[in-house]
Amino acid sequence: MSLIFRMFYILISSIFRKRLGPLEDSVIKLRVLPNDLDIQGHMNNGRFLTLMDLGRIDLMVRTGFWRTARAHRWIPLVGTAMISFKRPLNLFQCYELHSRIVCWDDKWCYIEQKFVRKGRIITYAWMRGLFRGPSGNVASKDVLLKAGYHLKSPPMPRALKLWIQSERRSPAAA
Repeated sequence: MSLIFRMFYILISSIFRKRLGPLEDSVIKLRVLPNDLDIQGHMNNGRFLTLMDLGRIDLMVRTGFWRTARAHRWIPLVGTAMISFKRPLNLFQCYELHSRIVCWDDKWCYIEQKFVRKGRIITYAWMRGLFRGPSGNVASKDVLLKAGYHLKSPPMPRALKLWIQSERRSPAAA
């Protein structure tokens, strides 16, 4: 149940926080709660993916993408995620979730998300997502333009290109 409260808290607080440009970092502060734990007593690996949604919500609200998506009846969808667990998070530890748009192509938007505690990366993830409207997928450039941004994508980092290439070769791509 606490996840719903977290989501509403992020939605409401994001409205009152400083607006972000599409290439700026969203940072939210969180704490490991008892229902985040696995049987070993540290944050469950699936919970990291769930909490990443909160970081993307904050990013979408503060950049204006949320309002634009709602106005056009678009929904955000995650296509693929790659996550790397470096260190555990234990009960009641505080941490930050950093989320930022790295780049985009015609279809996908690529987002980097990091869980950070005391300046150290705990978990690192990339995800690619898109918006889908009543008529199908919405091109990234159209999302940006409708939100009031006239930007070209930054260059895609080499490591991100390699991840995309490896994902295309995976059995799941067939």
